[in-house]
Amino acid sequence: MEGDDVDMVAAETNESVPELDDMKKRLKEMEDEAAALLEMQAKVEKEMGSVQDPSASTAASQANREEVDSRSVFVGNVDYLCTPEEVQQHFQACGTINRVTIRSDKYGQPKGYAYVEFLESVAVQEALLLNESELHGRQLKVTVKRTNLPGMKQFRARRPNPYMGFPPRGAPMSPYLFSPYGYGKVLRYRMPMRYSPYG
Repeated sequence: MEGDDVDMVAAETNESVPELDDMKKRLKEMEDEAAALLEMQAKVEKEMGSVQDPSASTAASQANREEVDSRSVFVGNVDYLCTPEEVQQHFQACGTINRVTIRSDKYGQPKGYAYVEFLESVAVQEALLLNESELHGRQLKVTVKRTNLPGMKQFRARRPNPYMGFPPRGAPMSPYLFSPYGYGKVLRYRMPMRYSPYG
């Protein structure tokens, strides 16, 4: 009886050995693939010339952005039907144009302003002379493009939340801001009678 048990265990181990070998083979293939991917990634990073220090890369990108912005102008009051090619033709006399960008909203409609990037910074001074010139019957406003500083957002007031005690939009205001009785208190909302200052 005990010999039968030993034979069954030996039979089970003989069957599981090929499965174990297959699993080891697949594991070896996966490790080889991972090593190949790491080599490829290192090769791409070396070709791209990536910098290991993130603060140095952000400083370099900020300096690059400032250099590009020094060669660019902001063009306001651009007609909504105007194409980048027409803006390029309008500023062609100033110098060689690298890029024309007409900003659009999330629905694809133009916002009414554009950026023109030149190859030389001398062309920016020429482009500023086209301030108040007309394109498509609209008077353009041309200024030097400013560089946005990261983390320095302009203050935008929060919209009042009607659930936090602010009056909802379109709520009727009191018809008067000062007390009609001459007590000098400023009343913004009418008070219920039980909280009246008179009694």
